[in-house]
Amino acid sequence: MFANFDFDVISRSWVYLFQTGMAFTLQLTVLAMAGGIVLGTLLALMRLSSKRAISLPASGYVNLIRSVPLVLVIFWFYFLVPYIAAWIIKAEEPVRVGAFSSALITFILFEAAYYCEIMRSGIQSIPRGQIWAGQALGMSYWQTMRHVVLPQAFRNMIPVLLTQTIVLFQDVSLVYVLSIPDFVGAASKVAQRDGRLVEMYTFVAVVYFIICFTLSTLVKHLHRRVAIIR
Repeated sequence: MFANFDFDVISRSWVYLFQTGMAFTLQLTVLAMAGGIVLGTLLALMRLSSKRAISLPASGYVNLIRSVPLVLVIFWFYFLVPYIAAWIIKAEEPVRVGAFSSALITFILFEAAYYCEIMRSGIQSIPRGQIWAGQALGMSYWQTMRHVVLPQAFRNMIPVLLTQTIVLFQDVSLVYVLSIPDFVGAASKVAQRDGRLVEMYTFVAVVYFIICFTLSTLVKHLHRRVAIIR
């Protein structure tokens, strides 16, 4: 099976793949994770609001995003948003949105819906009595969330948030459809240039497996250390 497998093409290209492709993948993953968690936390607090005017828009957004394939959202934003933005500001030409900015905003908006549900579950895991205790001490709703509920909720949610980030790391490979040189896109360029698709895509699969399996194992160990026993 590996008689014609060309390991030399991997040895010649791995520096380029990691310096260009993996660096881009990690950068987009970290930025999308940070933005997604911030926006997801806001959406979670909105969904938990007792005011329907606040909770319904957040619920509608989360349910819509979670029902649409990510690759479709990537295409929507990349091709439609420039025209929508031009219509909003009444410009004659479509607004230029770079491939990186397009991908970053898309992943933040998409992942926020999933982080929102994680955050909402984490907040709801904290006993209501602690919220009532905070209010009895004269704290406002937002002060109670900031100083009492969210610190404990984040501790409960860390393993799940990291697991979702691993999924995000894998999903970033979909920017390949926009011809962005992420890890998969960079490997594809080398594969097409040298005519070695099997070797390059096998290498990419092995790298993804090693990284994701290692991170998943670390998350399991972390969960045992940070879990709050009740």
